[in-house]
Amino acid sequence: MGLLSNVVGFSLFGLMARMGQLGIQRRNPLENLGGHALSMAIFGGAGYYAYKWDIRAAELIAEKRVEIAARRQGQREGAEA
Repeated sequence: MGLLSNVVGFSLFGLMARMGQLGIQRRNPLENLGGHALSMAIFGGAGYYAYKWDIRAAELIAEKRVEIAARRQGQREGAEA
């Protein structure tokens, strides 16, 4: 469910950014629906890659913690000897 909510959240942010852009230009917000769809698709893709990046970063941090714990254990054993 995390991936879906991340992609939908980013795509809704893209829609709001597009609506804000047209509001600043004082144009009709429903003028070009293809532009809305494109903006939502781009931001949704960014949300997908942000989710994948977050998962990969968590894996790398977990691997690094295991590595640090093993190194500390080795230092403790070396100090006791």
